[in-house]
This record gives sequence, structure tokens and C-alpha cells, in this order.
Amino acid sequence: MATSSTTSSGMSKRRSSAQTENSPGYQAKRAELMGLAAEVFKEKGFEAATLNDIAERFGTDRASIYYYFASKKELFQALFHDILIGVLNENVAVASEIAASDRSAPDKLRALVEQQLMSYEKHYPYVFLYIQEDMAKLSLENTAWARDMARKTKRFETIVTDVLQQGVDDGVLRADVSVTLMAKALFGMINWTHRWLKPGMRKTDARQTIDAFCAIFFDGAVKR
Repeated sequence: MATSSTTSSGMSKRRSSAQTENSPGYQAKRAELMGLAAEVFKEKGFEAATLNDIAERFGTDRASIYYYFASKKELFQALFHDILIGVLNENVAVASEIAASDRSAPDKLRALVEQQLMSYEKHYPYVFLYIQEDMAKLSLENTAWARDMARKTKRFETIVTDVLQQGVDDGVLRADVSVTLMAKALFGMINWTHRWLKPGMRKTDARQTIDAFCAIFFDGAVKR
């Protein structure tokens, strides 16, 4: 009778072999599993979600998950390493182009808000999962790719802050409010959407959210 360690070793060899062969079928099922796992992590949180939850969503049993990932943590890390870094690269590249354009600061800010929220919708739920989870608690902040993600996030925030400062310097944005606080307010609105914005919602979508946030940020909520 095979021991659990022998079974585990056998599955590890099968997983390594499949990953080395890199067959399209294996990669397609792995990507499908990652997408479904991201939904489960988003709904339940990393700590509460189990491999059984993910297996049920995937339409298989827990043991089959090990053919693709050695653990829940490895699966979670793969979501960021394989997918989210590419999303952050794309967001920073587009944001840099917006900031370098000759548009006015308010037009740039609206474009940045639009780019961010449309990215959240396009790549749902990966970015929201990044915002939702505490990377430090998961001991992921010491990995090279996690540090790279943090740098890209900081770069995006710096781009937005610089555009806000441009608006103040140009006299089109108010100077009596700290640029740092303006940035925090803007990111607070955008990032809090991870709690309620979901593609396919009937009442509110990304486009409506962009219009509402920009109206509130630029014009205020008081009727004059």
C-alpha cells in the first residue's frame, strides 16, 4: 500500500513532467484553473478558501489540483507571478504615455482613472485580488516578483501624483489641498471598488463608475 509521501512524490513528478513538456492542453487547463481559483479567492479570501472549494469550482476533486499546483499558496502566487505582473506592466506603460502627452492635467487624470478602472474590469478579478489581500501576511513580499509588483504599483501612484501636481502648478487644480491628500482621495475611490464593482452588474459598470468618480473629484457633490 502506497504511503502518502510516496503518493505525493509521484504527483510531484507528474506535475514537474507536465510543466516541462509544456503541452497546450495542460497549460490551457492550468490557466482555466487559475481563473476559477482567482474567483474563489476573491469571494472567500485567501485564508478562508480551500483547495476543496477550488476543486469544486473546477469540477474535479482536490487530488487533481496537485497535478497543476503543489499547494494553495503556490496556486495563489502563480496568479500574481503569471498574470498580474503583466497587467501591472501594461497599466504603467499606458499611464506613462498619458502623463507624457500634451493634454491638460484634468484630461490626463480622467484618462488615468479610465485606464485603471477599465483594466480592473478587463482583468477581473486579478487586480482586485491584489488590492484585497495582505501580501505581507502571506509572506510574499520577500520574493523578487512581489517586490517588482510593489515597485510598479508605486510607479503608477507617482505618475498620478505628478499629474496632480502639474494641475496645481498650471493653476487648473486647487492649491489649498495637499496633492498627497488629493492622490489618496482619488486612489481611495478607485481601489475601494474591489468591494463592490463586478463585470456584468446591471446597475453599475466601469464606465458609469468612471463618469461618477470624475464628476465628484473634479466638480464636487454639492449642487450649486
